[in-house]
Formats: sequence, C-alpha cells, structure tokens
Amino acid sequence: MKKSSVLLLFTASLLLTWYGCGNSNSSLDTGDAAAKVYVKPGSQDEFYGFMSGGFSGQVSVYGLPSGRLFKVISVFSQNPETGYGYSEETKPMLNTSHGFIPWDDAHHPSLSQTDGVADGKWIFINGNNTPRIARIDLKEFETAEIIEIPNSAGNHGSPFTTENSEYVVASTRFSVPFGDADPSISTYKENFHGTISFIKVDKETGRMNLAFQIMMPGFHYDLARSGKAASHGWAFFTSYNSEQANTLLEINASKNDKDFIAAVNWKLAEEYVAKGKAKDFPGTYYHNYMDHSTQSAVSQKITTVKMLDPKDCPGLIYFLPTPKSPHGVDVDPSGEYIAAGGKLASLIPVHSFSKIQAAIENKSFEGEVNGIPVLKYDQIIAGEVKDPGLGPLHTEFDDKGYGYTSAFISSEVVKWKIGTWEVVDRIPVYYSIGHLMVMGGDTRKPDGKYLVALNKITKDRYLPTGPALTQSAQLIDISGDKMKLLLDFPTIGEPHYAQGIKAELLTKDFMKVYPIEKNKHPYITRSEKDSRVEREGNTVHVYMTASRSHFSPDNIEGIKPGDKVYFHVTNLEQDWDVPHGFAVKGMNNSELLIMPGETRTILWEPKTQGIFPFYCSDFCSALHQEMQGYIRVSKSNIPLSFGTGK
Repeated sequence: MKKSSVLLLFTASLLLTWYGCGNSNSSLDTGDAAAKVYVKPGSQDEFYGFMSGGFSGQVSVYGLPSGRLFKVISVFSQNPETGYGYSEETKPMLNTSHGFIPWDDAHHPSLSQTDGVADGKWIFINGNNTPRIARIDLKEFETAEIIEIPNSAGNHGSPFTTENSEYVVASTRFSVPFGDADPSISTYKENFHGTISFIKVDKETGRMNLAFQIMMPGFHYDLARSGKAASHGWAFFTSYNSEQANTLLEINASKNDKDFIAAVNWKLAEEYVAKGKAKDFPGTYYHNYMDHSTQSAVSQKITTVKMLDPKDCPGLIYFLPTPKSPHGVDVDPSGEYIAAGGKLASLIPVHSFSKIQAAIENKSFEGEVNGIPVLKYDQIIAGEVKDPGLGPLHTEFDDKGYGYTSAFISSEVVKWKIGTWEVVDRIPVYYSIGHLMVMGGDTRKPDGKYLVALNKITKDRYLPTGPALTQSAQLIDISGDKMKLLLDFPTIGEPHYAQGIKAELLTKDFMKVYPIEKNKHPYITRSEKDSRVEREGNTVHVYMTASRSHFSPDNIEGIKPGDKVYFHVTNLEQDWDVPHGFAVKGMNNSELLIMPGETRTILWEPKTQGIFPFYCSDFCSALHQEMQGYIRVSKSNIPLSFGTGK
C-alpha cells in the first residue's frame, strides 16, 4: 500500500475515534436549538423533506424543522400496511422483465422542476437493483408510475431532473454485456458496456417514456446532475473504474489519478434522434402506471429502445478528467460551476461550463475513449477547494454563494465560497455522512436556511436496539456565518439522499378524497343496495361497501375451502381522512387500506372449514370495533347467501 494511502486511513481512524468519543464543537453548543425546531401544537412545519428509503424500497415524508415522520410512500416494495403490491389493483406496478419484483433499493428522490425551481408536481425516485424509475404524484402522495430501464444494471445515477422536467436522466452503475450475451467476465474490456438513459416526461400528465439511450464505455457510472441556466441542455454523470477492472475494485479501480465526468449535450442528442441516428436496439422492459379512472395499474411490455452510439454522433459527449473516483457531481445555481466529489481525492475540483465550451471550440483534447473526446483538465477547471475533509462526496448550494460538501471519512460538512474556493466553516456530524441536502440546494433558487446530513452510522446517538441501530439524519442551521447543529432524528431504511420543498407549494393543491362519481373501477359498488356476492365456478366475487361503521354485506355463507374469494371493497366516504381498512382471519397476503371514494381488491383463499371474522383495521369512528362481519366456509353444499342486518 502506498504511504499516502496508509496516512489517509490512519488520519481517518483518528478522526473517527475523536468524534466517536463525544467530543463537542462550539458550533454545536446551541442553547436555542430546541426552540428553532419546535413546532407547537396546531402549527405546521415549514418544509417537507422527502427521503429515500434505501433498501426498504420506499420514500419517507418528514416535516422540517421538526423531524417528524408523516408517511411512508409505497414505491418499489410491497407494503402490508396499505396493501400496495398485494391488492389486485397495485400488483402490476411491480412487474418487470425479470417477473414480479416486490422490492428494490431506492436512493435518489428528485423533485420535478419548472425554470430550474421545484414546482411540487411530482417526485421521482430510482430503483437501483432492478433498474427502474418511479414517479410519485404529490397531489395524493402515491406512486403513479414505474418504468423499467433496459440495457442497464445498477440504476444508481438516477433519476435527476432537467430544468423543466423535460427528462429524468439515468446511468448504469455496473457495466454489463447487453441482452443475454454470455462472455467470460475476463473479457470485460471487450464486451461490457454502460448506458445513459433519457426518460421523457410529459409536462402535463407526468407520463414517462424512454426516449433514447446512449451506449457508453464499460466504466461504472455513479451519480448525475442536469445543467441549469447557463448549462441548460446538458447533463453530467460521474464515472469511476476508468481502469475497467472486474475484480477487487477497491484496489484495481483506484489506480488512475483521474476518472471522468461525462458531459452530455442532450439537446444535440434530440437532434441526432430526429435525424435517424438512433438505431432500434433490443431491450425488454415494463412500463407500469396507475389508470386513475379505473383506479387500477396497467402494465405494458416493450421490447426495443432507440440507441445512440457516440462514435456516430460528434459533439454528443465529452469526458471531463476528474480526481479521483468521483461520486457526486453538482451544478451551482448559476449553472456555470460543476463541482465533483472525488472519494479518494484531497480536493474538490470545480469545472467551469464556459471553459468547457471554449475547450470544445478550441479542440483542447488530451485523447479520446471509444470516440468520446477527453478535455484537458487545466483548460476546464475553474478552481479547486483545498482541505475539504476526507472523502468528499456530494455538494449542494445555498442562496448566499456557498457550497456545502459532505466528507464521509472525516464525518463532517464543509462550507466553501463559490469563486474563491476557500473553506470558510466546517461542522462534525455523527457519523460517516453520505449525501446531504440543502433546501432547494440543487435548484436555481435555493431556499437555504437548513441543511440535512444523511449519516450511515449512529453509535451513541440513540437508544440501542440490538445489533442494528436506526439510520440517522441531522438538521443543521445554515442561515448564519457558522453552521449549527439543531436536531438528530432517526429515518426509515437507509437514507441515501433527500429533497426539501416549501410546504406551501404542496398544501395549496392536494387530493382529499377520490370523487366517487369519477370512480370507473370495473368492480365498484356504488351503494349498499348494490352490494352482493357472485360465484363463477370456484371463484367468488364479493362486491362490498365500507362506511362508518359497517360493511355491506357483513354476513356471508356458502364459501367452500379452496375457493378464490376476491373482496372488492369500495369506501363510500367522501370526507377527508376517513380511510377504512379490511382484513380477514387467515388472510396470507395483507390487509387493505381503502381511501374515501376508492375501490381496492384483495384475494383470500380459505383452506379449511370454519367461521372467519373480518373487520375494519383502520380506526374510523367511535363504533370502529363494531365494524366487522363473518364468513362461513363449509365443506357442505351450503347455498351462497349474504346480507347486512336491518
């Protein structure tokens, strides 16, 4: 091991030991911290915080500055709390080319934007394991759409939005052979490829469409950020493993002093696609979306994609040399500066978009990779932030001309000045910070005020819960010259990244009920008098209504062991915040949670004879306990009957 590497690890261990022993910093001694995060009863938080759930596959919604958890939005994982992924209406949302996949690893929420500012319409999130992107509708805080990404593996650099949400962008973490090719892993350099994908977003409906992909060299692509203002029309993707190693990457993919940021001119890509330069390329994937009229998911299988090859498209992509194993790539509010987070670098390189354009014009190249020109580092660099902490990862910006970078190894946030590149403040966090989030810090008009540190390790911060401790977020006040720690709060799953938005943008226009007159579900029961039970062979359909405080029907006889019983439950309420639950004894999938005006279906397959109670599982009224019923399952030839008492 090199001396420099040994010194780096030794220094890191000292810092972790120091911070881990409870040493304080004057910036943490904030006697007014509790008052700053206190939201008194009857008041509401100023911001929403949307946090990725990591290996939970979900998105969690917090109020800030309080740190209170409001909701877990079901996205890529089944959720027995709501029935998402279990109910017949939502199962198709989890279809993929690999079959029904009820889990994923969700990393990077990204809010939709208009003119480079979050508009509160939608939030997108990536599925890292089985490459997917989901769109959540922020009127109802529910997943509206999931699109799979073909020719990809490890959808990590995703799904960062362009300035007007023209696209969400995605890059593959693991380069792989395309299709079902079966080359030896030892032929990595010859047969493995990466891709960058541009998913078009309809500006009215939000509906996604995989517009085109770009074939890339077999590097590993890590994170992305779209340009804004001056750099609108471009997108930037970090990459590592320019060595194209296929084993022991912590050694073999860390040899080169510089890796690359891929700068993609997507406006030019659109022109190439329009001119027919994109070839139809095999790529099987599923596109799943909720049909709001039928309240049911639709799943479509697609088998081809438009593919651009940079060799055929001059000017499409340029590589920006960047030290070393860069993780984050972040664009300042002006769009001029592109900051990288080199995990193994001792500085933060900041590229200049105008210098990049000049270097392209002057052909200031130092070579090429697979037809992609490599620009000269000294021709495109705006400046370097010195002493940014150990393991700089990710940067966001405030409204006062400062950048904030997370330093993983030294467990700190470093504040630096745009233009002078000098470090002006730093604050320890607890511990091993990954991403951070400044309110609006990825937009043209940051709100500033707060920063959220998303930490990996929480030893000694919370009460112990066995071998595994909760993940951690920390709220930091950045409104003054010095950063001040205000709050620790636990998070769901592993919070890789977060997005913050002013609450007023969402609370002025949100859904309170599903209008029952617009419900076109094929199994809706519009009134109690229409409730019924129908048999078709060994399949039974129960058309049921739920209202405070009973089901109709609430007595059912004539069900046989081995029947497939579909409960189609319609919540007749039209009052905000009055969902009903539904559960049957012996149900081996999940309960249902049915919103006002909604119809949801769950399958129950009784195996034995007996009397089976069912009940409302979500408190709905003073007579909630009385909201129940019975099903008789009999081996005898009992005629089908049903009813609700008078």
